[in-house]
Amino acid sequence: MGDREYDVIIIGGGPAGLAAGLYAARARLRSLLLERVAAGGWIVNAELVENYLGFPQGISGPELAGLMDEQAKKYGLEVLLAEVIGLKLEGKRKVIKTAEGDFTARTVIIASGSDRVKLDVPGEEEFTGRGVAYCAICDAAFFRDVPVAVVGGGNAAIGDAMYLSKFAARVTVLHRRQQLRATSILQERAFAEPKIEFRWNTVVAVIEGGAKVERLRLRNVRNGEESTLDVPGIFIALGSTPNTGYLKDSLPLDTRGAIITNEKMETGVPGIFAAGDIRANSIRQVVAATGDGATAAVYAEKFIAE
Repeated sequence: MGDREYDVIIIGGGPAGLAAGLYAARARLRSLLLERVAAGGWIVNAELVENYLGFPQGISGPELAGLMDEQAKKYGLEVLLAEVIGLKLEGKRKVIKTAEGDFTARTVIIASGSDRVKLDVPGEEEFTGRGVAYCAICDAAFFRDVPVAVVGGGNAAIGDAMYLSKFAARVTVLHRRQQLRATSILQERAFAEPKIEFRWNTVVAVIEGGAKVERLRLRNVRNGEESTLDVPGIFIALGSTPNTGYLKDSLPLDTRGAIITNEKMETGVPGIFAAGDIRANSIRQVVAATGDGATAAVYAEKFIAE
């Protein structure tokens, strides 16, 4: 093999990608992981991860990401910081185009995750992980018996509000329209939950606080009236966008742009696999992502052997 030729190239350095890299490297496959920023994916923003097996006291997101990265590299996984800008098929060879040049592989595991749709308001970036959250299942327990806000009106937002109502003292749903977009049954459940209240035609203008979130400055989109909401937590549930733009219709995608796979993590193109949040129907949890990555690597090894 040349310097830029590999058995497996993994795109994305989150839990799915690192698990795939660990399994591929331990199988003695020449493996390269391409990551555009840093190892860990979304978990690096988590103050505490309490639902990943093996850490009964919890572990910080950056620490967990570092341990995953260290373990994968221990077995010979190569890691390069480079943004992938394209994927091209040349017969049985897969050419990965990056800002650092082209690489070729016999198999590819796509684990580049998804980007959460953000509010893009002052304070959002500053307080991410310190009161600003994007995953109710991950972080609801940190807001036990205190009021929280949820932004959005679709299934994700109302599902998050219902889940948060098990923990929070009060859940205020902020929606820019007069009615929800969630399914009827979810709406019925939310309206029947006494701990959930709604503020219609309302958007978040600014997120404020000191060490953590303390309040939201709100604006009514119909009359421009401004108000404040004192909460230590805000859950932004506007959906997510799979990072598949660079694939340019080279793989079957669902209506959201997520990659369609079977139970072996195989895509519609032989030798190309997908794992983690980028995969259609992913539950977007660390434990599931690592399982996806391991599965993809095992079947990538089988593909090469066959």
